[in-house]
Amino acid sequence: MRISDSPVLVSACLLGLRCRYNAEPVTNERVLALAKTHALIPVCPEQLGGLSTPRPPAERLGERVVSNDGTDVTSAFVRGAEETLLLARTLGCKTAILKARSPSCGHGRIYDGSFSGTLIPGSGVTAELLAKNGIRVFTEDELPDQID
Repeated sequence: MRISDSPVLVSACLLGLRCRYNAEPVTNERVLALAKTHALIPVCPEQLGGLSTPRPPAERLGERVVSNDGTDVTSAFVRGAEETLLLARTLGCKTAILKARSPSCGHGRIYDGSFSGTLIPGSGVTAELLAKNGIRVFTEDELPDQID
């Protein structure tokens, strides 16, 4: 992989940090290997938005984000997305590698809000905001061979 001139924003859970809703690690070795050639900036938008770990699972339902107990957590997800964008801008990140299917970080396909495991076209709140602001977004499943 080519060395990037700018830092790369990365979902902290992909780097082994226990910040996912269930506090389980989902370390991705390919993403971890990028640390040899890139400055990686770990971020958890859900924690930045004020949510704890562990927390109830949540899914995007249209413009809202709802936990499996019915709690509307949209404001925390939006706040986390805004904080993530601010961090990306402050540090000059042009690329983000985010957790696939997440209601925050998913890109291209996310869960449908029914908590049935059904995927639909769409992106998480943070992935959507970053992309709208010119930051290239990938998931660990779509990691390109080169990041510039």
